[in-house]
Amino acid sequence: MKKMAKTQAIFNQITTLRERYYKAKQGKDSILSLISEAEIPEQVYNSNAIENSTLSLDETEKILLQIDLDRFITERELFETKNLAKVVSYLDTIAKEKELTLDTILFLHKILLSNINDKIAGRFRSKNEFVRVGSYIAPNPKEVKKLLENMLIHFNTSINENIIKRIAHFHLTFEHIHPFIDGNGRIGRILNNYLLIREGFVPINIKFIDRKKYYDAFKEFDQKGKTEIMEQITGKALTMSYHKRLAYLENKKIITLSNYAKLKKISHSNLLNKANRQTIEAFQEKGIWKIGI
Repeated sequence: MKKMAKTQAIFNQITTLRERYYKAKQGKDSILSLISEAEIPEQVYNSNAIENSTLSLDETEKILLQIDLDRFITERELFETKNLAKVVSYLDTIAKEKELTLDTILFLHKILLSNINDKIAGRFRSKNEFVRVGSYIAPNPKEVKKLLENMLIHFNTSINENIIKRIAHFHLTFEHIHPFIDGNGRIGRILNNYLLIREGFVPINIKFIDRKKYYDAFKEFDQKGKTEIMEQITGKALTMSYHKRLAYLENKKIITLSNYAKLKKISHSNLLNKANRQTIEAFQEKGIWKIGI
């Protein structure tokens, strides 16, 4: 009951932030576009890093700006970066225009794996294409399509539940099904934002730094059928996304949290703790905690 109440409290906070956001965004499409564009390298870096990419955020930015790197990287890492950036930048438009369907999922997957593995790009696992993640073996390929259809039905019919619970359950279910031979994690995180945008919320960025907790969420779901850890991750990411946008839209002066600590003569470690819990309106940009004042 305590944890359910906590999720509800976070959702109530997000509801308030969302109302503020809709008021603040009127006539400010240009700044919102700039925020979205600036977030692409961070979205790409974090999602790829969760999947063990060796690229840094700086290297990711250089690839997207077509600047040569100081070291050799594989062709796969190059296309993983470019393809994921293409999907992220396309997301806002397609999510507002089209309901999420299996065909849309396949279309996004085809872009994601283009020039990486064209034989499996844009198609679900079939025949004897079983996949394993650690000790977990994903469902039989014959079951994939039906399981995905049920996943979409569950999301679309659970409108009485709050968005944090709906996204957490959807994401964990998708990754549990593991419908593709490759690209499941990346496409799963893309689909989170597809649905958030479609439901009138802002996109989230699950950080590489939270990877251990993120994998703990899968374990909790696979072993206990629970979504509590993923709800925490989703709630925190969504709150932070609103805090960042509101800092810009409400014309606040944006400073680092360390400078804010000096300015207010407050303990920096105490502020970091509050920022991590999202009990202050702090957000991260390129791994640096900031706040609007």
